Amino acid sequence: MIPEVGAFKTNSEATPVEMLPGIVRRTLTSGDRTTLCEFHMSKGSVLPAHSHEHEQIGYLVRGRVLFRIADEERELAAGDGYVIPGRVEHAVTTLEDSIAIDVFSPPRKEYL
Repeated sequence: MIPEVGAFKTNSEATPVEMLPGIVRRTLTSGDRTTLCEFHMSKGSVLPAHSHEHEQIGYLVRGRVLFRIADEERELAAGDGYVIPGRVEHAVTTLEDSIAIDVFSPPRKEYL
């Protein structure tokens, strides 16, 4: 739980965690209702099809990826955004080194 007046977390406090080969997650901060994460993905890395209860919204800061949400697949470039409702299957193939920022609701407790 965060204090009523808010909280700060410096970038250096976000520990890198290798989730899969070539995919590193850093949980930047988390509150009562959301979690904010940064994902570094190396060219050729794959986030296999999966789903979770959390709504996920984000954007690609850098790079290019092939992103599939349910039955729709799109190539995304830096600046493109996406939203994934909870329990909807999605997958990502990284076409070049990329960075994405994602917000999850409810918070991803397993990422804290």
